[in-house]
Amino acid sequence: MSRLEPLPMPTDPAALAGLEGVRRAMGFVPNSMLIMMRRPNLAAALGMMAAAVAEPTLVDGGFKRLLAHVASRAAGCMYCSAHTADTALRLGIPEAKLAAVWDFRTSSLFSEAERAALEFALGAGSVPNGVTDEQFAELRRHWSEEQIVEMLGTLCLFGFLNRWNDSLATPLEAEPLATADRVLAPQGWRAGKHGG
Repeated sequence: MSRLEPLPMPTDPAALAGLEGVRRAMGFVPNSMLIMMRRPNLAAALGMMAAAVAEPTLVDGGFKRLLAHVASRAAGCMYCSAHTADTALRLGIPEAKLAAVWDFRTSSLFSEAERAALEFALGAGSVPNGVTDEQFAELRRHWSEEQIVEMLGTLCLFGFLNRWNDSLATPLEAEPLATADRVLAPQGWRAGKHGG
C-alpha cells in the first residue's frame, strides 16, 4: 500500500501541460508524478530532467532504459525496474534481450560496448557506488565522453526515482506491472510493496 496516495489528475491547465510530456512519452501519467504533484515545482523540474534525458541524442533511447533497468534493479527498486523494462520494450529493445540482461557478460545478444555500459550501470546503481577505474576505462574504450555523460544522466535520474518510489511504496500502474510479471518475474522480479 502506498505511503502517500497518488492525487487525481489535476484540472489546472498549467499542471496538465506539465504532465502532458510525461503522458506522451509513457502513454499514461505515472503514480510517482501524481504523488509528486503535491509540490508542482518539483514535478515540473523532474519533468524537465526526464525530457532532457529522453530527447533523441547520441545513445539509443531503448538502450538507455535498459541501463536504467539494470541500475534500478541494483538499487532494489521494483517500481522503476518495471517502468524501465516496459519503456525499453516500447523503445525497441527486443523482449529476449531484456529477459537476458542479467546474463549480459556472456550473452551473444550484447556487444562489447553494451557490456561495458551495463557493467557501468550496475556499479552506478549500487550503494555504495561500485564503479571502478577499470570499468570506467573499459567504458571509455567504447563510448565518447558525451555518450558517457548522457548515460550517467539517465542513471542519475533513475537514482532519484528509485529512492522516491521505494520510500513511498508507489503502486505500479497496470501496463508496467503486466510487462514485469511477463518478462521480469522469471528472473526473480516481484512487485512487493508496489503491487497495490
